[in-house]
Amino acid sequence: MSDGEQEFIRELTKRIRRHKLKEEIILEYEHHIYEMKEELEKENITYEEIVRQLGTPEDIADMWQVEMKSNPNKMQWLFVVVNVSIFLLGVIFTVSYHLFDFQWLANLWSSLTRMPVMIMIVYLLFWALLGYEIGREFGHRGRRLLQRTFFICILPNLLFMYLIVFKILPYEWFDPLLDLPFIILCIVFTALLYPVSMLGYRWGRRASI
Repeated sequence: MSDGEQEFIRELTKRIRRHKLKEEIILEYEHHIYEMKEELEKENITYEEIVRQLGTPEDIADMWQVEMKSNPNKMQWLFVVVNVSIFLLGVIFTVSYHLFDFQWLANLWSSLTRMPVMIMIVYLLFWALLGYEIGREFGHRGRRLLQRTFFICILPNLLFMYLIVFKILPYEWFDPLLDLPFIILCIVFTALLYPVSMLGYRWGRRASI
């Protein structure tokens, strides 16, 4: 480490000495300095360059004190509620289409079943937003929150897929969609949800600096 890097880390350590995540914060900013050196293609960078990119140690310490007061549970349950609401709206819409003879429902159903990929892409964006907001709001300590929120949110999706695949729900209701390519597509998109949310988290964490 250059003198400037050591001075920055030493000053940051002094400013956040009472923070319960002190070691994690220092490691995170050492990583950010390493990334800066990679981007600038320099072996050493000055204290002024670090401050210009990351902010002063005092500002960083103040930011982390504010983040300590944030309530992760509110953020977690906000996204859980939104995800469950999307899930329930889909169930209500499907049941309504098959039980009630409304033309507007039939038209909407016909339109939606013709663009499943678009719906999946929008849903992927929702998960990217989940990761971004947690990363931006909670920084380094948001990683565990994201993992916990993800697994809570994904449970209704997996349950629904289980009920359909094993024909516990009326299988014929989903006949327009349930061919082999669509099932494979569902599996692929479900597998992408966690990586996409993690990419959003990293983007949000960088934006919080």
